[in-house]
Amino acid sequence: MEPTKRDRQNLIMFPLGTVGRDMVYTLVTNFLLTFVLFTKNLTTGQFTAITAIMFGARIFDALNDPIMGNIIERTRGKHGKFKPWILAGMISTSLVIYATFNTKLQGWSFVWFFGLMYFLFSITYTMGDISYWGMIPSLSSDGDARNTFTARTTLFAGIGGVTASILIPMLTTGKSALGGSATVAYGYIGLAIAILCPLFLCFVLFGVHEDRSYNAEPVPPVSFKKIWGTITGNKQLLWIALIFLVHEVGNTIVVSGIGSTYIYFEFGYEGGLYSLFTTIGMSVTALLMIFYPAISRKVPRKKFMLMLLRISIVGYIIMFAAGIAMKAGSVMLGGMDLKFLLITIGYMVANFGQYGYYLILMISIINTVEYNEYIHGTRDESIITSMRPFLTKLASALTVVITSVTYMLMGVTQYTKEISDLENQAAASLITEADKLTKIQELLRNVTHNQALGLLLVMIVLPLALMAASYVLYVKHYTLDEPEYDRICAELKARREAKQA
Repeated sequence: MEPTKRDRQNLIMFPLGTVGRDMVYTLVTNFLLTFVLFTKNLTTGQFTAITAIMFGARIFDALNDPIMGNIIERTRGKHGKFKPWILAGMISTSLVIYATFNTKLQGWSFVWFFGLMYFLFSITYTMGDISYWGMIPSLSSDGDARNTFTARTTLFAGIGGVTASILIPMLTTGKSALGGSATVAYGYIGLAIAILCPLFLCFVLFGVHEDRSYNAEPVPPVSFKKIWGTITGNKQLLWIALIFLVHEVGNTIVVSGIGSTYIYFEFGYEGGLYSLFTTIGMSVTALLMIFYPAISRKVPRKKFMLMLLRISIVGYIIMFAAGIAMKAGSVMLGGMDLKFLLITIGYMVANFGQYGYYLILMISIINTVEYNEYIHGTRDESIITSMRPFLTKLASALTVVITSVTYMLMGVTQYTKEISDLENQAAASLITEADKLTKIQELLRNVTHNQALGLLLVMIVLPLALMAASYVLYVKHYTLDEPEYDRICAELKARREAKQA
């Protein structure tokens, strides 16, 4: 189908809107626990409470997603059902983000404040997230166009996320920390991202035009029965939900904080190193996001998934071999630690496959909208598309537990507590930045080989095992492959034409 002028404009404006949103998501999902560990001096009990809060809030957040989807489905008006919630959600999220990263509270006072802010974030971000992704089915129902929309939006989401992943460690850790300490730096980062998020969403609010034929449809009731019935009555949605959850847990383990902690412990407390690790590791995924629409026209999804799995296995083997066989700093290549370079390259290769899976599984969720219409006569876009953030947050909750348990088992918190003390002393000008860095490097020399290796193995074994499991489940249980999806769309088109005749 030839794209219209509106389609071409939407293909530019809609993806741009997510850049700031994904900076927010990256800051909270990938660096909030790191912020807590390296700027707050918490007892084991307080850290356990923080973990419980994050787990509970993300479960609450996940359960809230379908409810929010149902509320959005009820919204009618001249601005549509998506844009009002996008605006309200992102402005309120920005306020919460600023407050969270600019508090000087410590101990139990911080724990209580953290709990309030984290639950507020769960509510406010959901408003904007469900409404944003819920727009995609209303932008196009053409399979090829939807692949392009999803791939390009994921590309720009990656740009926002990767930009944040590069700059946050670089500007908060080591010699380049803003204000000379992580405590001050995270405050500045929180302010900057709180401003950028609403600005980027202006591209969506003022530049995107969706199909609003839903305004002529009856307003559905706010009904838990409706939500439950939509989800449980769609077997393909249930299977792809399980598959996406399994994969997403493994896909986010490295960026949950374990990756940055491993880099700092093994190669030194320097944010630039983790930024380089992230930059190289994520860079190759941009190629996938750009070329996926062309690939999808030539290679069936299930065949492509097998190719991606094999690619990831190669990457994880490189990481494992370098981690086992080499000692940090033992071999230098062009002024760079060869072990660090090999682990980074291995992560890049593995990440290519992981993000390919993410893209395929996300499209597979969206495609169940037409399946729902085919079997039930209703599309229920917002409820169905709310499953992606629902599952992402549920996976994030499980990842928080995995990360926290890993830290406790590997003795990570005994080092981060002392680093936090030094960061806060530097922020209060009680010690110089140079003294802080010297003492931290001396502290990290006490990290044992087994502690660092344990972190690396968690980064390798769990993601690979869960990726393989998701592939097996997808091949066996997801039946909406390309021919079947096209058949369903053709049948739906014939039904609509018959109604109009």
